[in-house]
Amino acid sequence: MIVGFTHPELLALLVIPIGLLTWTWKRSGREIAIPSDYGNHGSGLGWRRTINLFESLPAAILMIVIFLLAGPQEQGSPRSKRALTNIEFCVDISGSMTAPFEEGTRYEASMKAINDFVKHREGDAFGLTFFSDATLQWVPLTTDTSAFQYALPFMDPRKRLPPGLGGGTQIGKALEACRRTLLEREEGDRMIILISDGASADLFGNRASEIATALKEDNIVLYDVHVAGGEVPDEIVKIAYETNGEVFQPGDKDALSDVFARVDKMQQTKLVKISAETHDQFQPAAITGLCFLALSMIGLSGLRYTPW
Repeated sequence: MIVGFTHPELLALLVIPIGLLTWTWKRSGREIAIPSDYGNHGSGLGWRRTINLFESLPAAILMIVIFLLAGPQEQGSPRSKRALTNIEFCVDISGSMTAPFEEGTRYEASMKAINDFVKHREGDAFGLTFFSDATLQWVPLTTDTSAFQYALPFMDPRKRLPPGLGGGTQIGKALEACRRTLLEREEGDRMIILISDGASADLFGNRASEIATALKEDNIVLYDVHVAGGEVPDEIVKIAYETNGEVFQPGDKDALSDVFARVDKMQQTKLVKISAETHDQFQPAAITGLCFLALSMIGLSGLRYTPW
């Protein structure tokens, strides 16, 4: 359905072919007197109309050309697009993350599960922050996640880490860093996935409540994946639940993959409606014009008034 034109002012030129059509059908003076004695002759009205129709084709083709030059526009169908979710991974690289887990260490299992999750959630924005006593943003929030697969060997706690990293576990400092990163993105939902195996002294006292309140006010949900035995620290549980998140404690083989599958179901992809766009619609008019041109060529082969 045509909803408009790119250059509607060109439609004024349609008066030219309309004038030609009017002249073709209204003109007179083409009758020829033929002397005949005592004969009954038809009016020839059928042939006249047929010939007029073929002589009208050049004007009709000119109308099609003007119509195409005006740029007919068609309204497209309403579309949906994926609503962006900003997901910041907060990964513990303290010395305890080298403990055995599944077929490798806690760190290796965590990074493998993260890479699988990132591939599955294609279209979201992901960031990667490592922490111990200090924090290091390894991958800024981006939809290009190719850097994730290269992080595994560089930040392995068994190797020499960058200055300031290694040693203790300061989850509060890490969550604050992730919060600041997420606040830079105005579009989309915000989520932190914390992967750690220990408690954190910087969450004692009222610090956990303060962080939970700040995250909740900024609409940031915290999911905690505790990759160690024993109870999950109460401070982390408090932050997760107050931000409408969840706490997971995988304990056996492939449990991390199950955890991320559950996170994926809890934070399902959202679709948002976007307004339909207009686009050029030349095809129907172009096909009609070609048909008129073909008929005109047929008419030129002999369907015309005799010149005498």
